[in-house]
Amino acid sequence: MFGKIFALSLLFCATLFAQDMIKDSIVKIYTVSKTPSYSSPWNVSTRRSHGSGSIISGNRILTNAHVVANETFVEVKRFGQTKRYEAEVEFISHQADLALLKVKEKEFFQGSKPLQLGNLPKIQQKIVVYGFPMGGNSLSVSTGIVSRIEHNRYAHSRESFLAIQIDAAVNPGSSGGPAMSNGKIVGVVMQQITRSQNIGYLVPTTIIKHFLKDVEDGKYDGFGNLGIDIQRMQNQALREVYKMDKNTTGIRVVDIAQVSNLSKLLQKDDILLSIDGHPIQNDATVEFMPQQYTLFMYYVEQKQLGDSVEMKILRDGKKMLVSIPIVHIADDDLLVNTLEHDVMPRYYIYGGYVFSPLSKNLLVVSGRKSSLDVKKSLLEWATPQKDEVVVLLRVLADKSNRGDHGISMWQIDTINGKKFQDFKEFLKILQGYKGKYIILRNARGIEIAIDTKKAQKAQQKILKRYSIRSASDAN
Repeated sequence: MFGKIFALSLLFCATLFAQDMIKDSIVKIYTVSKTPSYSSPWNVSTRRSHGSGSIISGNRILTNAHVVANETFVEVKRFGQTKRYEAEVEFISHQADLALLKVKEKEFFQGSKPLQLGNLPKIQQKIVVYGFPMGGNSLSVSTGIVSRIEHNRYAHSRESFLAIQIDAAVNPGSSGGPAMSNGKIVGVVMQQITRSQNIGYLVPTTIIKHFLKDVEDGKYDGFGNLGIDIQRMQNQALREVYKMDKNTTGIRVVDIAQVSNLSKLLQKDDILLSIDGHPIQNDATVEFMPQQYTLFMYYVEQKQLGDSVEMKILRDGKKMLVSIPIVHIADDDLLVNTLEHDVMPRYYIYGGYVFSPLSKNLLVVSGRKSSLDVKKSLLEWATPQKDEVVVLLRVLADKSNRGDHGISMWQIDTINGKKFQDFKEFLKILQGYKGKYIILRNARGIEIAIDTKKAQKAQQKILKRYSIRSASDAN
């Protein structure tokens, strides 16, 4: 009896010691960041926030990208200490909402033990979440279980990656903290569902390991994208049309990005049957753990840029193998890129007319003001002829532009009858024009005319009236 009690005591002490070792490697992150205004792109504000992180190998701090996005100054403090140390963002993946920080002063890491990365946990596996959520200054430790593992949309980038759903308490400030199981990191706290009871999400270690391997060469490349639209093949009649027997599962290629390398390897109406030997189900999922399914892109996410995946396809009733190199990220293929971070919005003001490239950030703040043409651009692929959409963002009221004051988020198709590839080419045409009127036209044929002499004469007066220091930030 005494032996059992003694053994239990040793186990309890060992558990407490392990928890203390973990706590020594938990970091609170203080960020001062700039917040650009996409509706008034010459304006910027600053905000202070905090998040969490953990010390991993190589004297690095692992956290979320959104904890340090748009940062101007970052400080870190370890659990149980009061001194803050200045930190720098070494690498950042806005796609996967991950970042690595470094601290020049080595004394910051003294006494800490780097936390190790574990493997994907199992459903109902117990996890412990560490972080510094709002409501206090001390370290918070909460427990829960893994309730679901599947693809989900990451709030920071609006891209879809594998995510772990947990039922542990996750609140603002917890972001970037580690979720531990069996003494190893199984995920990084990422986001929560608002108005829910303890439903949070983690960036899993499969994504974290990809990020760490990516930056081993000193630069971040990103997560690959195939650049295709697909259709699920769950309708029996449609399956028969494409010669899929009852034992054949897969998905149909509906469209391929023109700038994607797949345009030379795949064709519309190809049926993708498997990826790296893993059958693709009719609902576009693959089995990534026993009896667990998620989006087929899971096996693309495991690859670094430059790697290849092997796909079995069905074309005109014949099966074949195609090796597909992963060379593009989503922003390469899309006409409107994913959410921007760590950059200031580009704009150009001409006689009160404010021009800007269309971005998802701009669409988020404009909301219902966006026209149908603008919203449709989100679904379009980039092409060699057009890589960016330009909008007339707003018109700063002046007598020289009377009649156009209510125009906003107006998509421009041509300028003086000329199409353009991007914002840079649009500005080149605008600034180089020497005629009397600039004519802007949208895809429906509606036109806006700008009197060049009146616009140039009113330029400085308008900038002064609206307290705008520069008419341009077009880098």
